[in-house]
Amino acid sequence: MEFSREPVATKLLPRLGLLVTALGFFSSCLHAAVTLPRVFSDNMVLQRDKPLPVWGKASPGEKVSVVFAGQEKSTTAGENGLWQLTLDPLPVNKTPQSLVVSGENTIHLENVLVGEVWLCSGQSNMEWLVDKSANPDEEKAAANFPEIRHFKVPRTSRAFPQADVKANWQICSPSTVSGFTAVGYFFARELFQKLDVPIGLLHSSWGGTAIEVWMSPESVEATPELSELNAKLFSQTSLSPEGKQRHEDYLADLKKWIPATEEALSNGKPITEPPIVPWPAGDNPQPTQLYKGMIHPLAPFALRGAIWYQGESNGFEDIIYKTKLRALIGGWRTKWNQGDFPFYIVQISNYAKIDPARRDAGMNWAKLREAQLKALEITNTGLAVTIDIGESEDIHPKNKQDVGKRLALWALADAYGKDITPSGPLYRSHRVEDGKIRISFDHSKNGLMIGKKEGLASVAPDPASKLLWIEIAGEDRIFKPAEAVIEGAELVIFSSEVPAPVAARYAFLQDPAGANLYNNEGLPASPFRTDSW
Repeated sequence: MEFSREPVATKLLPRLGLLVTALGFFSSCLHAAVTLPRVFSDNMVLQRDKPLPVWGKASPGEKVSVVFAGQEKSTTAGENGLWQLTLDPLPVNKTPQSLVVSGENTIHLENVLVGEVWLCSGQSNMEWLVDKSANPDEEKAAANFPEIRHFKVPRTSRAFPQADVKANWQICSPSTVSGFTAVGYFFARELFQKLDVPIGLLHSSWGGTAIEVWMSPESVEATPELSELNAKLFSQTSLSPEGKQRHEDYLADLKKWIPATEEALSNGKPITEPPIVPWPAGDNPQPTQLYKGMIHPLAPFALRGAIWYQGESNGFEDIIYKTKLRALIGGWRTKWNQGDFPFYIVQISNYAKIDPARRDAGMNWAKLREAQLKALEITNTGLAVTIDIGESEDIHPKNKQDVGKRLALWALADAYGKDITPSGPLYRSHRVEDGKIRISFDHSKNGLMIGKKEGLASVAPDPASKLLWIEIAGEDRIFKPAEAVIEGAELVIFSSEVPAPVAARYAFLQDPAGANLYNNEGLPASPFRTDSW
C-alpha cells in the first residue's frame, strides 16, 4: 500500500514521538550537524591493536574528518547522511587524549584512553551492581581506578534496530563504582591489575530476560533448529501475509486517528488513545528486541571480546540452549565483523534447595549447565564455573568478586596469552576398569583436590572431607550415592551397590550446595555426567 510519508510524519512528530521513530519516518536534514553515537563520548576507552571504526551522521555529501593520536582520516557522508571511517590500530595509551571530529561543526571528545574494551551482557546476575554485592562499602572505598571506564546501556526494548543509546562513559571511582556491573567491574579490575592497561566496559544487560531477546534476527533465521522461533518472528513482519494485514489494519486505524486527533486538539477536546502498534516492545521484551535496542547500536565499536552471564530464565531447557548460544555468539560476531572474538560464559550457580530424596527434581538447571559446558565446542569460548559460590536461598549470589576473577582467568590465558590455568576441571572422558569409573579432565594436569570455599577467601585444601554429590549407575540406570578417590589428575568413582557401573555423575542437580571438587589451583570442577539418559 503506497502512502505519502512526509505529510503524515509532519503531523505525527509533535505528538507521537517514539511511535513515529518506530514507524521509520526519518527525513534527511539539508544542513545537519555532524553527530556521533553516544558510545563515542568523553572518557571513553578505545580498543588497542585493532582497526577502530568511527561513524555517525552529517549532511549528505558532507566531508567529515577524524583526528586522533597523530592520525587524520576523512570520508564523505552518503546520501542518507551516514558516514563511517576506520582509524589504524593504536598501541595502549594511558595518557588522556582528545579525539576531534570535524565537518560543518566540530566535536571535541576529551580524556580518551586506549586499552582493552569488553562487552558485558546477560540478565540480572550481570546487571547486579557493586553496591549490592559482597562487602560493598570496602569495595567502593577501594575503587580508585580512573583507568577503568563503564558505559551503561539503559534498558531499551525495540522492534526495530536502533542507531544509538542514551548513555555516557563513567570513570571508576569510589563515588561512581556502586552503579557498575559487579561482575564486569571485578573482571576489569583483575585485568587492569594484571595487564596495567585501561579497561572499558560496555555494559548491556536486563534482569529476568531469556537468551532469545538478545539474539539477532539474522542468527535466528540462519539456525535450522530455531525454525519455530524464526517462523514466529517472520509472522510479525510486514513480509508475511498475517503481518502485512496487521500493518495495513494499523495504518488504516492511524489514518482515521490523525484527523480525529487534530480536530480534538483544535477544539480543546480530549484525544483518544492512538492505535496499538503491531510490533509490541516494552517492559516485556520479545525475541531479538534487546539485540535491536541494546546490542545493535554498539556495533562496530572495536572491542576485545564479550562476557555473558545469563541462563536462569532458560533454566527449563537442555542442550537446545547450546544451540541458542551458538546462534547468539555467531550473530554478534557477524555484526561486529571482527572475527571470532573471545566470548566467555558464566555457568549458572547452585540455587533452590530441593528434597535430596527426589533425585529427579531440579534436573533442568543441571542440563542447562551441561549445555553451557558443551558450548565450549564453539570457537574461542570459555566457561567460568560458579557451582561452589551460589546461594541456595538467593538466585543472586553476592560473591561477584570470584565470578569476575574466574572470567578474567580465561581472558588472561586465552586472549592475552598468559601461562596460567584458566579453569577448574572440565569433564573430558571416562573409562570403566575393575568395577570403577575413571574420569579424566581438562585443566587438571597439576592434580585434583577436595577443597573448601568460604566467602571471598581462596579455596583451601580439605583432605579430611569426602567428595560430595558423587553418583554411579549400572545398566538399570538407577543412580546411587558413590565413593570417590583422587588419583593424581583423575577421579575414581565406585560403589559396592553398583558392582558393574556404566555411568557416573558429579553435582548434576539443581542445587548441589557444597560441591567440593577442585584442581590444585583452587578452581572448581564443572558439574558433569558421563551418560545422556
